[in-house]
Amino acid sequence: MKEMTEAEKKEYEAHQYQTYIKAITPTHNIWLQMLKAFIVGGLICTFGQFLLYFFQNTMKMEKDTAGLYCTLTLVFIGVLLTGLNIYQKLSTFAGAGALVPITGFANAVAAPAIEFKSEGHIFGIGSKIFSIAGPVILFGIFTSWGLGIVYWIMGKVTV
Repeated sequence: MKEMTEAEKKEYEAHQYQTYIKAITPTHNIWLQMLKAFIVGGLICTFGQFLLYFFQNTMKMEKDTAGLYCTLTLVFIGVLLTGLNIYQKLSTFAGAGALVPITGFANAVAAPAIEFKSEGHIFGIGSKIFSIAGPVILFGIFTSWGLGIVYWIMGKVTV
């Protein structure tokens, strides 16, 4: 039996590693994932539209007020389902279909707070609640500020 050279050992280890990675990496049917995302995202948006109509027609609210109540209701439902550990299962099943709507944003804010609640109110919930959503909020505000400055300058230049 022949001894392997150092290069052959490295090549063999690289091949073994690639075989191992291929064996443990889950495979997904992209078309099925897109269908699930489309259906779940569509159902969430349809429910949001139902809430909007409900607040406008049944509760006799103006369109803007009904939109605010619809948003608040969807955020509340997202946080509630996160607390009941249902939203994580929905996100795993539907992917972006559950993460993109506003309920997914509510989940992103509530999930770290729930995960770190055992560390206390200040160092657990208080410091971890915006760990995922914080950058989104920060860059959203910064971009809005920057675009506001550009809009203001354009208003001064065109006058």
